[in-house]
Amino acid sequence: MASILVLTLVVLLVSPTVCTSLYHSNPKAGFQLTLKRVDSDGNLTKFELLRGAMKRGRKRMDRLHELTHAASNVSINAPIHAGEGEFLMDLSIGTPPVPFSAILDTGSDLTWIQCKPCQLCFDQPTPIFDPKKSSSFSKLPCSSDLCKALPLLSCNDGKCEYLYVYGDYSTTKGVMGIETFTFENVSVPRIGFGCGFDNEGGGFQGAGLVGLGRGQLSLVSQLNSPKFSYCLMPFGSNKTSILLMGSRASHVNTTSIKLTTPLIKIPPTPFYLVSLKGITVGETLLPINNSNFELNKKHGYPNMIVDSGTTFTMLEESAFNLVKEEFTNQIKLPVSEGEFELCLTLPPDGGHFKVPKLIFNFEGADLELPAENYFITDLNSGMGCLAMEYSNIGISIFGNIQQQNYLMLYDLVKETLSFAPTQCDHL
Repeated sequence: MASILVLTLVVLLVSPTVCTSLYHSNPKAGFQLTLKRVDSDGNLTKFELLRGAMKRGRKRMDRLHELTHAASNVSINAPIHAGEGEFLMDLSIGTPPVPFSAILDTGSDLTWIQCKPCQLCFDQPTPIFDPKKSSSFSKLPCSSDLCKALPLLSCNDGKCEYLYVYGDYSTTKGVMGIETFTFENVSVPRIGFGCGFDNEGGGFQGAGLVGLGRGQLSLVSQLNSPKFSYCLMPFGSNKTSILLMGSRASHVNTTSIKLTTPLIKIPPTPFYLVSLKGITVGETLLPINNSNFELNKKHGYPNMIVDSGTTFTMLEESAFNLVKEEFTNQIKLPVSEGEFELCLTLPPDGGHFKVPKLIFNFEGADLELPAENYFITDLNSGMGCLAMEYSNIGISIFGNIQQQNYLMLYDLVKETLSFAPTQCDHL
């Protein structure tokens, strides 16, 4: 597990005197972007993809644990950050616009990219952004109200500088500025972002990271358009997923949205937190001890993070063991040793077997998932595996495999998360 790090976090965003954008002047604006999984271009089998995602998920879970711990510990001034995600999005930055791809992360706030002069940078597929070649780039002073609101600040010649430290000791360091961001055909001026000139670590892909968390630094907050949604294609699909911002977020028929659960906001965490009341396998409501299942009862946290950057749902260990035992009892196939927590040997002739239904009993929403969202079969290996993992550090995370082929609608005015069954490739 990653150690708790006390980091110096310095970020500058747009002050109220200059914080204007197309979204402030035109709140009805919206746009749609495509997302692709980080390893979708590799020639890998589904189970090889799952193994890679599982390893990334465990590292990310450790980082999220540090973040929640730090947020509840007054002796820690700023938490570490999650970093690695599972989806890349394309965008352009500057005037003239320069295209990049970056990690989409609903568990982080800061948007940043690598910038020249690059003292230390990791390899990326596109040229490194040069702010001197953009007519719309500017640095902002430490007098920014949003800059003052951050836990720790460091100023150099009146400008805010930032340092983000991640759970695997990857870092990004640089200055904050404002710039025009272009999302497909929509250009939004004066977006605050980190211009990183010292970036170390192996956990990054693309040119940087786009934060869609709940804090003031996130793209969602800066666009002043407090709705977004995404629809994720099934794991292993070669088709792209989509992200919808602003008015586009709920452009589907809202009558299909029948399941809604409250979002619980606990500053300063950037997470999307929900309350999970129980889990049902088949017709059996599992006897989960809620006092152990909660993410952090001592500090009042609800018990589950909804995270696009984690592939497998991670359940508190005692709850996972109950789920694992119930699936084993109900499917009645031989348990197979493997890298996943529960794999079963499929019938040798490909015969039929019944996968029990799985229901996440969220507050106000009993979400019954289709079997492909939690049980993955591989005929080549003759195994079927539960697409869930255990967590032994008190965190539970609702992962993106469980979210696939649902429109996940985040409404930060109503403080709700809605689930709409959707064929994502038909949007």
